[in-house]
Amino acid sequence: MAEKPTWGRYNQLHPAQLAAIRAAIPVIYLPWGSLMWHGPHLPFGLDTLVIEAMAERAVQRTGGVLLPTMNWASDGIPHPENLTFNPTTLNLVLDDLLGQLAATGWRVIVLLNGHYGYSHDRLMMEAARRALHQHQVLVLAITPLTLVDEAMLDHGGLWGTSLLLALRPDLVDLERLGDQPLQPETSGVVGRDPRYTAAATLGSSALNLAVERIVVAVQDLVKRNDPAQLIALYEQRHERYQALLARYGSDPAEVTARWWAALTQGE
Repeated sequence: MAEKPTWGRYNQLHPAQLAAIRAAIPVIYLPWGSLMWHGPHLPFGLDTLVIEAMAERAVQRTGGVLLPTMNWASDGIPHPENLTFNPTTLNLVLDDLLGQLAATGWRVIVLLNGHYGYSHDRLMMEAARRALHQHQVLVLAITPLTLVDEAMLDHGGLWGTSLLLALRPDLVDLERLGDQPLQPETSGVVGRDPRYTAAATLGSSALNLAVERIVVAVQDLVKRNDPAQLIALYEQRHERYQALLARYGSDPAEVTARWWAALTQGE
């Protein structure tokens, strides 16, 4: 008799396999990336490629099921080639997805966010809290690097570039940044200059640390089955954003654009 799998990809599992994994380990991962400009040196799918890798490594450790990655962020640094949902659409999609997953018996939903935009992160957390109250399902909505060090949350910079060098070095072209001082509006880089310090070894270390923190958090949720730790996490993240809200407003459709305008104008 074939050994029962402890994890699998939702789109590759037969119904009996899916049911068996859910009965044993009721944890499902939903990685969420973006199709977003990160400068001339990185692909539009940077967030997706990184969060898929983190989710796959984590589910192999904890067990459970891995859903296909969603690519639709709600905000981002302005660029005509970005593909995004407006906040209302994203809310509807999140509520539908989380509600369906709760209804079919998943007890822990791991919503891994690969896109660091404030509005997107906030919408993820709010959807997680709604699902907790409406469906009594534990939803861990987290940007994994926040579990390691928030200084790693750059845009096209040292950490994002290093992560992709570890995963897909063929998709990184640092020469496209040239040799002049970087300007955010043309380079897309917010954070440390990746040209001279980005490395696959740094990316591998960051990836391993993030996965380890995800695994610990998920295992703790499964063991304790306690929503209090999630509520505390979301309150902490909300407090973290208060200074940003005070300066740029709370409209999720406008806050990132206002922040970017201030950054590029040197304010």
